[in-house]
Amino acid sequence: MARLIQLTILFIQFYYYYYITTTAHGVSSNGTTFLLDSSRSAMILPLFLSPPNPCTKFSSTRRLLQRSNANNALPNARMRLHDDLLINGYYTTRLWIGTPPQRFALIVDTGSSVTYVPCSSCEQCGRHQDPKFQPDLSSTYQSVKCNIDCNCDDEKQQCVYERQYAEMSTSSGVLGEDIISFGNLSALAPQRAVFGCENMETGDLYSQHADGIMGLGRGDLSIVDHLVDKGVINDSFSLCYGGMGIGGGAMVLGGISPPSNMVFSQSDPVRSPYYNIDLKEIHVAGKPLPLNPTVFDGKHGTILDSGTTYAYLPEAAFVSFKDAIMKELHSLKPIRGPDPNYNDICFSGAGSDISQLSSSFPAVEMVFGNGQKLLLSPENYLFRHSKVHGAYCLGIFQNGKDPTTLLGGIVVRNTLVLYDRENSKIGFWKTNCSELWERLNVDGAPPPAPSSSNGNNSNTEMPPSMAPSDQKHYGLPDEKKIGQITFEMMLNVNYSDLKLHISELAESIAQELGINSSQVYILNSMEKGNASYIEWAVVPSGSADCISNVTALVSLFVC
Repeated sequence: MARLIQLTILFIQFYYYYYITTTAHGVSSNGTTFLLDSSRSAMILPLFLSPPNPCTKFSSTRRLLQRSNANNALPNARMRLHDDLLINGYYTTRLWIGTPPQRFALIVDTGSSVTYVPCSSCEQCGRHQDPKFQPDLSSTYQSVKCNIDCNCDDEKQQCVYERQYAEMSTSSGVLGEDIISFGNLSALAPQRAVFGCENMETGDLYSQHADGIMGLGRGDLSIVDHLVDKGVINDSFSLCYGGMGIGGGAMVLGGISPPSNMVFSQSDPVRSPYYNIDLKEIHVAGKPLPLNPTVFDGKHGTILDSGTTYAYLPEAAFVSFKDAIMKELHSLKPIRGPDPNYNDICFSGAGSDISQLSSSFPAVEMVFGNGQKLLLSPENYLFRHSKVHGAYCLGIFQNGKDPTTLLGGIVVRNTLVLYDRENSKIGFWKTNCSELWERLNVDGAPPPAPSSSNGNNSNTEMPPSMAPSDQKHYGLPDEKKIGQITFEMMLNVNYSDLKLHISELAESIAQELGINSSQVYILNSMEKGNASYIEWAVVPSGSADCISNVTALVSLFVC
């Protein structure tokens, strides 16, 4: 294998020398934009003498998802979503923890505020998708010692956590800190973060295929709060769930520029600990349900929970919604649900073509307090009958006697949901989530690969080769500070063959630059005819703020 890799890289050297144009842009300390251009195999960055200042980030002409205010722009982590909402009951993403990285499939959950994975010491954890986390194999793992800001174990040695969910499943364990990597679509470098190392799980958490939970809710242990507090992302994140029968999707940790026609609702963080919206009315076929708007404001109000599959309305709202839907179904036949243990409301005769469901089922609108309306297509309130072809069932149920309105993932299928925590609002944009990056006009960004309908994840993700070291770089007083270098490669190599050796190529680039391989990232890669296109980024090591000038000056970028 070593000889094969060496030959491959030598070939890439030759082609890169003649066909690569590398460009980067930067902003000097006085605000002047300058262009760095190298049409040969060498990239020489002009470094100007200036007083110490925040890092200058050099980026390519590719437009990144970012906040519209460039002064506040920070990197974000673009990540794929896997699985299917109704087949698996959840969506997962991939995180890598430790040095070297250990991979985990985690359920994205806006209703949970802690991220956790099974620990190798756990004897009461189920069998999941990936091996348990082994702290002893990570050179960067540290346990979180008992302190006044956490709950401690009986020996007062370690911080612990415990979570119980509505379906009565539980998770408990110790808190640890390690380097978390977000995958090769991420512009956000790996970060040290606190997470839970499970010692016990019960109920659905024990039996599920996914390894654990990625908590996106508000709270001291939330990974979003942690990254925001470190100042590495804007106080925002987004989720985009794939449509009926497609699965998969996308998520972004950090800010994005919202589409111009995105619909917003205010979200009051004081109102409840969950992400809530100001729902006032529901319209079915253009007619408002005869309800007092306060029906949607009971207990926790109207909350979004990505970890919940269906939607649940207070009793009065559910009865009114069900009756309004049934009045509009003139050509469909009521049938029994797929599970005799539940009284599902189902109908046959609509056909199997999802794109034609709107001709059989009415449009539904949610009206917010600011007057803006979110249009729901049938896939946002129906699920397929698993036993009758062309039949569908209501995916909105009565929430028992609980007056809370709970909106699960079904309501936002094929909808980009922007959780703008900084401005206390939540945005909704109807789109095809499997084509999100193109629809947001992110040049060259690949679409998130949808999961297959059977729930298997056939698409592969290239993990980071290893986590960054903790070595700091201290800049000289007159040194230009460089926050990131990006460059592009066009290689005369078949894309499917290149993917087999992409990690080795990254290692070679890092070795030539004399840096850690975890500092070399793929921002984008795609097939272009019989060739392959790759966009790379070089980032600072570990907790360092900037790339050393030595690294910049020897950035010849030949493998």
